[in-house]
Amino acid sequence: MDDRREPWLLRERRPSNAVGLLVVVAGVTTTTALVFPLSDVAPRASLGVLYLLVVLVASTYWGLWLGVIAAVLSAGAFNWFHIPPTGRFTIAQSENLVALGTLLVVAVASGAVADLARVRAAEAQARRREADLAAEMARLLLGDDDLDEGLGLTAQRIARALDSPSAAVERGIVDGGPRRTALDLHDGEVIVGTLLLPADLPAADLDRARERIVPALEPLLVAALHREVLRDEVVETAALRHSDVVKTAVLRAVSHDLRSPLTAIVTAGEVLGSPSLDDEDRRELSASVVLEGQRLAHLIDKLLDLSKLEAGSAPPRPDWCSLEEVLRAAVDGLGDRAGRVSYVIDADLPFVRADAAQLERAFANLIENAARHSGGQPVSVRARATGSRLVVRIVDRGPGIPAAEQERIFTPFYRMDADPPAASHGGAGLGLAIARGFVEANGGVLRVESLPGQGTTFVAELPLPVDAAVLS
Repeated sequence: MDDRREPWLLRERRPSNAVGLLVVVAGVTTTTALVFPLSDVAPRASLGVLYLLVVLVASTYWGLWLGVIAAVLSAGAFNWFHIPPTGRFTIAQSENLVALGTLLVVAVASGAVADLARVRAAEAQARRREADLAAEMARLLLGDDDLDEGLGLTAQRIARALDSPSAAVERGIVDGGPRRTALDLHDGEVIVGTLLLPADLPAADLDRARERIVPALEPLLVAALHREVLRDEVVETAALRHSDVVKTAVLRAVSHDLRSPLTAIVTAGEVLGSPSLDDEDRRELSASVVLEGQRLAHLIDKLLDLSKLEAGSAPPRPDWCSLEEVLRAAVDGLGDRAGRVSYVIDADLPFVRADAAQLERAFANLIENAARHSGGQPVSVRARATGSRLVVRIVDRGPGIPAAEQERIFTPFYRMDADPPAASHGGAGLGLAIARGFVEANGGVLRVESLPGQGTTFVAELPLPVDAAVLS
């Protein structure tokens, strides 16, 4: 606690006894001189009470023995200068002897009370500091997600409290060796941690750590360890739950999106074996097998892309690339629908440093999604450099996306309900999730801008290196 908030007379730090002795001599001298003019208005014997102030201050602030010295000096000065016969240490009247004895009794009593109060105040301050330390340790150990960091900060706080050059709080049993003293931290009969202090720490501070700090630290460390275990279990449970959701979605996709082309391929294969087929029907069935096979391969590619992104096993291989070439390659993969895509690309578009293959798959998914929902209307692809970003906008004239759905559409396997149901456009609900994953893997961001009935715009922003203009 700050000394400014302590009672002035009960501070632990006091001036030296030499200063106290000077104060006593000055106080007794001043009081003795003050009695002379006051004797004209009051009996001198009753004025001896003035010396009590000097005695009280000395005994309370400097302790019992200096209070006794102040009482003896006060009694001597009062006797010599003011009690008849003056100039001698003799007392003619017994009541004056009682007055001198009173000074000694007051000195002893006030000194003893002050010493006791000072001890109690020091103990209260020590308890307050220990309570503050316990509260700080609780905040560091229970309020921080990183327990190891909290243990380090707690050790620093303990070192400051003990005025020690160092301290450490370790998990489990740790041998302090010859240079450190190890204090075990228990959870019942089990040692869960160790408080390490310098071996040369004063015995009083070591006892304080053993008797005061360790009992406060033990339950906090136990609670922090239990909380860490519970948090890990919660994270594991959440991961398992997410895994179950993904598995369910994959099974749903397998049961429908994979089964449909497989059924078509098997059916066409069975019919192809019929001897009654003419060449035209055989060509149509063969084309159907190829188309459904491509559809199946496309879906499998998307599943593989998504699994790599979610597993974190698809790190980009950045290199300088032309975004215009990436966009045109993405459009070329649309086949017959490529003719409905128009370009508005700035001249001298800077190069970007990214994985061209990942960006091509991302933009192919976005453009394919736009073409699927555009209702046969053209799809616009626009690209321009804006400041330190390269912005690509893919615009369709479809029905738009409600605000409540605009973030959910990037969730794997999520498909908006068609309104009316006949308006369903198919798709496995993977393309947008893959597109966002690849754009973000290359340091960019992908967002959607849409109003129902007014079309949809997907906006991809990629970082533009400072030296990109040199390669454009």
